[in-house]
Amino acid sequence: MKILVVSDEEESCFWDYYRPGRLAEYDLILAAGDLKAEYLSFLVTMARCPLMYIHGNHDGRYEKKPPEGCNCIEDKLIIYRGVRILGLGGCRKYKGDTHQYTDAQMRRRIRKLWPALKLAGGVDIVLTHAPARYCGDAEDLCHRGFESFVDLMDQYRPQYFVHGHIHLNYGKDLSRVRQRGSTTIVNACGHYVIEIENDERLPQSRLARYARKKLRLR
Repeated sequence: MKILVVSDEEESCFWDYYRPGRLAEYDLILAAGDLKAEYLSFLVTMARCPLMYIHGNHDGRYEKKPPEGCNCIEDKLIIYRGVRILGLGGCRKYKGDTHQYTDAQMRRRIRKLWPALKLAGGVDIVLTHAPARYCGDAEDLCHRGFESFVDLMDQYRPQYFVHGHIHLNYGKDLSRVRQRGSTTIVNACGHYVIEIENDERLPQSRLARYARKKLRLR
């Protein structure tokens, strides 16, 4: 499965200078936060494949005007075409606004997903806005990663951990892709493409049937 991951910066090649068919090759789009609702709606319309998103720390605006035609997977584990995807948006609490959390709060969010993770037998892609601590984050409070994400990766060993929030021009030592054990960590700022093998047997599970019903996915 070929997946387009996006976050933080609207890409002119997909919007201002879009050419018909540019998004046709993708089977799924994952948005890691802080993108205009209009941009996500445009992507899902042109791509004609599902777009799933979580919230960035600047996405309180979605409360009044969410992206049309897109599926919010915040605090959910869904299965699409055999790929298990977990969504956890927001960043470290630095002002107390919407979609900001302490590490203890994020741990509680993850703990609530344990039954779904057990039912699904794990997770293939973790989609977050903030990075994991010491895995491409920064030292200021706003951009500091979550220790709870490190524990999540170490426990469930997803194939991919996809995040946004850290713009690649923040520092010369920032890398798009890094590795932690068997997990590939991807900074989705702007856009990036990942490919993953999907097991079509998984959609027969109870969790997958529930996900398709809730999100109206095939």
